[in-house]
Amino acid sequence: MLALRSIRPTLALGLALALAAAGFATEAAAKKGPIRKKEKKVTKARDYAKTLAVLKTSQGDVTVKFFYDKAPNHVKNFVDLAARGFYDGTLFHRVIPDFMIQGGDPFTKDPAKAALYGTGGNTDEKGRPVNVKAEFNDLTHKRGVLSMARASDPDSASSQFFIVVKDSPFLDRQYTVFGEVVKGMDVVDKLVSASNPDTSDPRTGGKPRTYQKILKIELIQE
Repeated sequence: MLALRSIRPTLALGLALALAAAGFATEAAAKKGPIRKKEKKVTKARDYAKTLAVLKTSQGDVTVKFFYDKAPNHVKNFVDLAARGFYDGTLFHRVIPDFMIQGGDPFTKDPAKAALYGTGGNTDEKGRPVNVKAEFNDLTHKRGVLSMARASDPDSASSQFFIVVKDSPFLDRQYTVFGEVVKGMDVVDKLVSASNPDTSDPRTGGKPRTYQKILKIELIQE
């Protein structure tokens, strides 16, 4: 009996502490409120038909709209590359006054690869070329048009592009037109003049004496 009496107060104290702890936990839970599941962020799909690109260059901004209905794969290729910063820091490596200005070669980000300027393009994770099949259309290469550069193979377009600074219809249906400058052609003209290209030797292909740069490309919705 002596042992029993000594245990009862201990049990009562333990029960009281347990109830107090339970009450505290309930009160804390009430303050925190109901547990909510973490919401997933929903990424809105890009509308390529309504996307504009702002080329922020060393001479100012050039705004381009795209002809998604005429060359959807070329537009998607360019926009996707721009979205991941592929063009940021690239140079206009080929400039021919009264004709066009060309850029988009990733090699131009590295001065040590100057001998390779004009030969670079987009590649996959294993270093294999990623090309876009030709989408020749009925759009003409007038001043301000954005068109895709390529090698001799019509389906060899990758990342390099050019902006026409003088009407050049002889390029029609040989190169894919996929956009045009809607604001900043005066900036394009400045890029041409500031490049001060060497056109005396045809082998240089209009090599700039002073390279002009694409600082960044910003994508906006129309």
